Amino acid sequence: MIIPARFNGPTGSGNGGYTAGLVAQLLGDACVEVTLRLPPPLDTPLTVAREAGAVRLYDGAGALVAEAATVPAGDSAALVAGAVPPVDGTAAAAAARAYAGFTDHPFPACYVCGPQRPRGDGLRIFPGRLPDGRTAAPFTAPAEVSAPTVWAALDCPGGWAIIAPDRPYVLGRLAADVRALPRPGDACVVVGALLSTQGRKAVVATSLYGPGGALLGAARATWISIPAA
Repeated sequence: MIIPARFNGPTGSGNGGYTAGLVAQLLGDACVEVTLRLPPPLDTPLTVAREAGAVRLYDGAGALVAEAATVPAGDSAALVAGAVPPVDGTAAAAAARAYAGFTDHPFPACYVCGPQRPRGDGLRIFPGRLPDGRTAAPFTAPAEVSAPTVWAALDCPGGWAIIAPDRPYVLGRLAADVRALPRPGDACVVVGALLSTQGRKAVVATSLYGPGGALLGAARATWISIPAA
């Protein structure tokens, strides 16, 4: 497996959600949990090791980069039941106009939420805060929409429920139930919410809704704070 350089998160490493989606699709299950152990290297051959119900990804030196496992049916149902409630496109667009990442972004070239990415290159999802503390943003599905694309869309919007100036976070673990893919060009809405914090860890939820309001995917993630640059 190779993660192409354009799918970056922090400079020089893979976007956590997109990487998790690449690993998750190797299992072929609807609901998978992926744990990132190292910053995923870009444009580098990675070795895939398969076991019953699990996949591990190693770099060229044999270091564990990521591992994935199928989520039990009961946990998957709880993930969907706990989906972040949707908002309409107008409310999402209004929230996105106040996206904090426009003025202070730890990784401004991020494939998902980086404002430096030109249209047609990154996903340009800009999750701003709603009055109740949730985040929301419109998301137009790209022409090359795929399961890893949806995993990527389910990544950063939850993170921005905890990210703040001089308080950067990176993805550590992501469990997602991808129920359906949007069609290319679909106008979707993605919403995120902070669930809990403990020390350097924050647990967040993110949900993606299609044009008709159908739930396309629900995720729960653990984000880890890192020192500010």
